[in-house]
Amino acid sequence: MKPTSPVPSIAPRPGLSDFFQGLGLLARAFGLIFRTRKLFLLSALCAAVTLVTLVVLGVLLWRYTPGLIGRFFTRPEAWYGQAAWYLVLVLTFLILFFVGANTVPPLLLAPLQDPLSEATEEQCGGAPPSQPFSLGAFLRGLVTGLAHTLARLFLLLLGLALLFPLNFIPGIGSIIWTVLGSLWSMMWIAGEHLAAPMTRHLYPFSEVRRMLRERRALCLGLGAGVYLLLWVPVLNTFFLPVAVVAGTLLYRGLLAAGQLPPPPSASRTAA
Repeated sequence: MKPTSPVPSIAPRPGLSDFFQGLGLLARAFGLIFRTRKLFLLSALCAAVTLVTLVVLGVLLWRYTPGLIGRFFTRPEAWYGQAAWYLVLVLTFLILFFVGANTVPPLLLAPLQDPLSEATEEQCGGAPPSQPFSLGAFLRGLVTGLAHTLARLFLLLLGLALLFPLNFIPGIGSIIWTVLGSLWSMMWIAGEHLAAPMTRHLYPFSEVRRMLRERRALCLGLGAGVYLLLWVPVLNTFFLPVAVVAGTLLYRGLLAAGQLPPPPSASRTAA
């Protein structure tokens, strides 16, 4: 019996079910990882590094965030002032943890993200990488991965910074900022992990932006799933490999549905 292809079947037009299909890419990615030895070994290595990183990050933020908040806002004596101070403390901790979790592990694991994506494409019927390992290519990939991660991190922080003045609206400002900041972060996550395979196939970033714009609900579903996964203990150690695999599956699904033109890398190889 021929195994079912892991490539998702994506409708040619946006629909109400797109968000849930994007969310379901995480379950599809988990299943593919546990069925594929190569993906499982790479994911286990990523999970081990991510676990140590998240624990260290959480401990450091737990220790130093109160001092950071205290530099700007002295803890009031009144109970209602203290309640507001602790609310700011918790929100700041969560934001810093989210930013750190989406920055430090990807920086440390940048050399493994392309192999994960390539192994996923092999399971989707793509050709395995034709070039053998070389130290020069490895170092170039490492530098490029770090540079791209830092550039995308700047985009994330820029969006959050532009939304930050909403906190000064009395009453509901912080709530609005948290909601919009979370939605921005979800779309950023989707763009981050959809861009990885597309960049490897030499698509311009304008194509990534087009997919984020035209298939907004689909991408938001993927981003929301990864965003929520980050806060689930134990499972959050797998958030990076699952996000990489899910982003690659989304790319292959969009390609199979005709939403993307053939990859420029294929035409260059043929030439």
